[in-house]
Amino acid sequence: MRTTKQLSITLPNNMADALKERVTSGAYASESEVIRDGLRALFSQEEAIERWLRTEITVAYDELRADRSKAISSKDMRTHLAAVHEQRVPEGGSA
Repeated sequence: MRTTKQLSITLPNNMADALKERVTSGAYASESEVIRDGLRALFSQEEAIERWLRTEITVAYDELRADRSKAISSKDMRTHLAAVHEQRVPEGGSA
């Protein structure tokens, strides 16, 4: 029984060029290897986000529901975020 499956994919020119460049440079043996490595990175990132949501975010949400005095209004949050943004981005600059 085969453990692989052949697929046909279509990529934008810039992605196809970048893929071929990695093979040409010797960083990867084949285009398939580049795709597999990229998918492994994507799956790893998704798993990390899921783990973060289950651990930190769920705990923070439960704590907030248990003690609503820790909550702030959406207006206060927007004001806070605007102040943080202003500190980080120079006047007339862009983020």
